[in-house]
Amino acid sequence: MRIKNILLFTAVAALGFAACDKLDPLPQYGLGVDPVASVSSTTVAPLPADSLKDALTVSWTNPEYAADTNTLKYIVQIDSAGRNFSKAAVREVIGKRSTTYTARELNNIMLAWGFEFNKAYDLDVRVISSYGNNNEKRNSNVIKIKGTPYKIPPRVSLPTSGKLFLVGDASEGGWNNPVPVPKQEFTRLDETTFAGIFNMKGGKQYLVLPVNGNWDNKYSVASNSVPGLSAGGDFRFNASDNFPGPATDGLYKITLDFQAGKFKVEPFTQQHGLPNSLHMVGGATPGGWDNPNSNAAIAAAQTFTRLNSTTWEIPTLALKANEKFLLLPESGNWGKKFGEGAKSGLIVPEGADIPSPGAGNYKITVNFADNSIKYVKL
Repeated sequence: MRIKNILLFTAVAALGFAACDKLDPLPQYGLGVDPVASVSSTTVAPLPADSLKDALTVSWTNPEYAADTNTLKYIVQIDSAGRNFSKAAVREVIGKRSTTYTARELNNIMLAWGFEFNKAYDLDVRVISSYGNNNEKRNSNVIKIKGTPYKIPPRVSLPTSGKLFLVGDASEGGWNNPVPVPKQEFTRLDETTFAGIFNMKGGKQYLVLPVNGNWDNKYSVASNSVPGLSAGGDFRFNASDNFPGPATDGLYKITLDFQAGKFKVEPFTQQHGLPNSLHMVGGATPGGWDNPNSNAAIAAAQTFTRLNSTTWEIPTLALKANEKFLLLPESGNWGKKFGEGAKSGLIVPEGADIPSPGAGNYKITVNFADNSIKYVKL
């Protein structure tokens, strides 16, 4: 009995001591408030010469967390307006309440989104604050600004000839140089982009020449053993290796983007393929809807001339107002046609009748690289 009493006393005493040894209360961190963001300017349109200068400073107020301000984390986001920051350029800032972007940094951000040079775009800017461990995130207000990318030099030097030609055993003309034109000449889509549609032989190689018949210079790749390079990748001026061609025979569209230094190869599977000839027919034309037209002079005037691998042109044709027309790859055949697509100015296989641009004489150009039809009134 005495032993039991001693044990009971010891247990009660232990509990008493434990009750007296209280733990410190857990720290309570404040929820903070939403930071208020501001910018140094709502219009950012620097010149190329100012690329290293500060172009935009983003500042924000104290979110008033219960912690050392030097430990707080801020995420600054900039995105194209209306995307809810789904593709935002992100910058992390610790312990400071402002950050500055140079003109070059902002320009690179906008160009990475595919923005055009010298065109103003709407941008959204915001700040997300938090403790250093990312707890208690608070979003700032969204600020609207205008950003205009400036033009930078292309990554790959443009051809001084203004032209490009395909050569190689992957092409119809093989390695014969000069190459057959117009079928193996590229189209210039804009200042820094060329494209062509070619009948390619599978498992072969090719080069791109700035001057037809001249081997002195070429566009090529650094190493054609890179996996997947036949579908696209980096290209350079006078690099050491040939482009690897597609694995299988067929029509392919090859696009060279000199601004980015990238090329892309994709199968051209459009219905009716790439025409070998092109003709106009319709009420807007002198020959009307007769198909084929029995008047040889009218038929010739309404037949396009092929300029290169993708482009066809009628140098001058009198069109009527308030009428329509179609494009035929085979004169006399109604089973194949190109007409207007859902978007005006674009042609598609089996599209609707194309409205005349108005009465007058026009130069008419059709480009199958971008399915465009353009008119120049003479």
